[in-house]
Amino acid sequence: MTTRLVLIRHAKSDWADLTLDDHDRPLNDRGLRDAPRMASALAATGFRPDVILSSTALRAATTADFFSGALGVPVEQQERLYGAPAPVLLRAAAETDARAVVVVAHDPGMSVLAGELSNGEIAHMPTCAVARFEWEASDWDVATSIDPDEWTWETPR
Repeated sequence: MTTRLVLIRHAKSDWADLTLDDHDRPLNDRGLRDAPRMASALAATGFRPDVILSSTALRAATTADFFSGALGVPVEQQERLYGAPAPVLLRAAAETDARAVVVVAHDPGMSVLAGELSNGEIAHMPTCAVARFEWEASDWDVATSIDPDEWTWETPR
């Protein structure tokens, strides 16, 4: 059995209104262009997750909604994913017990986790980057204790 994890850093956010709380920042024009394009690209691969987990921050939730629409899977928002470090992101995916999980969240946690899973080959997850990891293992503990059997990384630029 295969275990799949897709990490998606939220799309580019808008800093125009500095009075907004960080949690409430929306996507900017580039983010609103990149998110549906990257969501369509992931859907075109035939990948279908069992669950999409997202940070509760507006920019992450909006990004996740684009992927939800393209993949036909509802979003489960989790407050703990807002600003979460790499171990929390991975634990959230593993705790679903699903075989294919998408996590939409923030840096630096996303870049750290993608870097760890790619043995340092992914140095940074730019906004709306999509990193896919696959293990030929049915147990998350086993899967994430070994190197992925394959992985890909796409950025909107």
